[in-house]
Amino acid sequence: MKRFVAGSFLVLLVGLMTATAPQASAQQTGAQKIAFINSQLVLKQAPGFAAAESTFNREVEGFRAEATRLQTTVDSAAAAFNRDAVLLSPSAREAKRKDLETQQTTLETRMTELRDRSIAREKELLDPITSRVQTVIDGVRAEGNYSMIFDLSVLGSGVVSADKALDLTDTVIKRLQAGR
Repeated sequence: MKRFVAGSFLVLLVGLMTATAPQASAQQTGAQKIAFINSQLVLKQAPGFAAAESTFNREVEGFRAEATRLQTTVDSAAAAFNRDAVLLSPSAREAKRKDLETQQTTLETRMTELRDRSIAREKELLDPITSRVQTVIDGVRAEGNYSMIFDLSVLGSGVVSADKALDLTDTVIKRLQAGR
């Protein structure tokens, strides 16, 4: 789930960075207002996030179960090959080895498919939520004449200290929950 949440923060941060054009009043006075949010808190409190997270976790658990089952099958075949290889004729050993390689390739292909399905499903579940969050953040930014709103929950944001009075996290959460 950490990847689920972390990936959504990156999407949110990119959106924030593209939606930070200064307002005319800030440009006229030369002053620029800035603020910050904690997108982890915002996203976790966003309507629909808990259901999306639950759905994603349930579906990914099915993917994991399939991957484990496939890996166990390949591991069993490899163990049988290693155990029986000395008893096989060279041609039979080569045929079993090729069969094992085919099983391994099939496993790797299926694992890639499952990973891709997981990523696509995560995006499908999160896009409407992150879009709504972005809309609310853009509205708060515009109404408050903020030039920029930073996300302090992203590692490497560069911000090491900030005045808590500039934190708009609660404002964004309240608007999301109020449906505005």
